[in-house]
Amino acid sequence: MVWDGFGRVDPWEDDWHHPHMRYGESHKEQTRLRVLSEAAAAIRAKGAERVSVAEVMAAAGLTHGGFYAHFDSKDEMVAQAITHMFDVMHGRFLSLTEGREPAAAIASYVDNYLSPSHRLERASGCPVATLSGDLPNLSDRARERFTEGTERWAAALAKLAEKLGAKHKDAEAIAWSAVAEMAGALALSRTVSDKRAAAILRNSRAIVKARLGVAARADETKGPKSAGFPSIRR
Repeated sequence: MVWDGFGRVDPWEDDWHHPHMRYGESHKEQTRLRVLSEAAAAIRAKGAERVSVAEVMAAAGLTHGGFYAHFDSKDEMVAQAITHMFDVMHGRFLSLTEGREPAAAIASYVDNYLSPSHRLERASGCPVATLSGDLPNLSDRARERFTEGTERWAAALAKLAEKLGAKHKDAEAIAWSAVAEMAGALALSRTVSDKRAAAILRNSRAIVKARLGVAARADETKGPKSAGFPSIRR
């Protein structure tokens, strides 16, 4: 199954990760993207070290021998699969934010990211929450791709924060803080009971939205809540 931005809907992958496939892309490129999709799911589910080329190719409906028509090595496949994960993630970000006012865009994305359904989708969800602990075991190229993807995520959030009035440097710091909160909350929610997870996700949604500037600002000098720290529900 493919993560639809925190639920299970296969068509989302076609609509957002492979839009170019609808415009006459070569069969070889379609095949490569299919392999990357399967590799990305396997890496998130098992970790890169425990994924074999043979199982990825089989999952894609291809023979092991066809692998080298697309990649020079397993390390290259893993690196490209990480880029694939972040491409899908960015496409989902755009689908949830484009055409909306900044506050509505932030609310839409944060609510979608920190949702119970995303918690359940380890094999097709956010690579930051799933793979951060595996980075020391990845190649230099794969770590570079991971860094690039995370930088793009933070930059997209910072741009929205700026549209709500944050200065550039402040927006960047706020965005990285939000990235850490969101990925951390999602990862932690997967380690606890459903009830505790629901509370973690709910409270983090409120905190992240406030941090990015969605909370009311009229009386922000009157106390912690109006300064971006909403009251926490248990």
